[in-house]
Amino acid sequence: MSQVRVGLIGYGFAGRTFHAPVVNAVPGLKLASVVERRSEQSKERFPWVNVVKDVRELYEDPSIDLIIVTTPSSDHFKFVQDALLAGKHVVVEKPFTPTAAEADELIALAKKQGKVLSVFHNRRFDGDFLTLKELLSQGVLGDVREATFRWDGFDPVLRSTNWREGSELGNGIFYDLGVHLLDQALTLFGIPDAVSGDVRKQREGAEAHDYFDVTLFYGDRLKINLRSSRFVREATPRYVLHGSKGTFIKYGVDPQERALIGGGQPNTPNWGKEPRELWGKLNTSIGDLHVEGVIETIAGSYADYYNNVYESIIGQAELEVKPEQARNAIRIIELALQSSEEGRKLPITL
Repeated sequence: MSQVRVGLIGYGFAGRTFHAPVVNAVPGLKLASVVERRSEQSKERFPWVNVVKDVRELYEDPSIDLIIVTTPSSDHFKFVQDALLAGKHVVVEKPFTPTAAEADELIALAKKQGKVLSVFHNRRFDGDFLTLKELLSQGVLGDVREATFRWDGFDPVLRSTNWREGSELGNGIFYDLGVHLLDQALTLFGIPDAVSGDVRKQREGAEAHDYFDVTLFYGDRLKINLRSSRFVREATPRYVLHGSKGTFIKYGVDPQERALIGGGQPNTPNWGKEPRELWGKLNTSIGDLHVEGVIETIAGSYADYYNNVYESIIGQAELEVKPEQARNAIRIIELALQSSEEGRKLPITL
């Protein structure tokens, strides 16, 4: 199979911003069909696509190899299940599913069908995370003892009618943004031993949680804190890590999302590169030397996610974002929510 033909379910923010243009940047993938029930907006940028009104047309099209699901979180299970039963490979937006039990069922079905199933954890391909991953792999900070990952903003008045703000299971900022931070923590440090959660609805009229302060415990020596608030007007560090040799602090957000919103195309010159003023600050020891300075941020590339999916489908690479990993993140979200309700630290039981 030299080319994988792709069908996209949904052309809302995620579909038109992240998936369609990034898929279009991967030579082995061909964006062939888009499900749009009320319009044909995808044709404005991708005039060759076939716009269909009913998702069943994708399932029944033998030329479609891979289906991308960008529907609201509460609908993920049904769309992924139907796509797998139709014999398609599947990529689904994060969060994978509202519950770990649903994720288990889909993982078993994908194995039975012999199909690739992956979750779009694109933040593993952010430049700041790639830089952090490289620093840790080289032992620049020594043994990490404490870390904080934050995704804050200032949006104190609830105005949105977006489905993410609704009361359905799988909505809210912890499922939406927290799952990215959680996936990054699990990728870097593995499965924790215990979790403590404080998840709240802080804004007037909120139906979904809009604040979280979750701590992951790794034995007695390592603690990872994940936080997000809509009441932070002054910028806070995105990442802070303290280790036996030193500290790394990083502000700012990967530039790819803003570039994609502006119509940018991945794999163009300087794609994903951060300006110097956003490079992370390092204060550490290397041998007998005390080193202070900035670390140039590695350029991020969301296209690398889809290139890996393509290579996995054609049997040339191991899948990087495995569904089992995404499932474990959902399970820890469940435990963190339980911890918040009960007011106590809970052991991790996967």
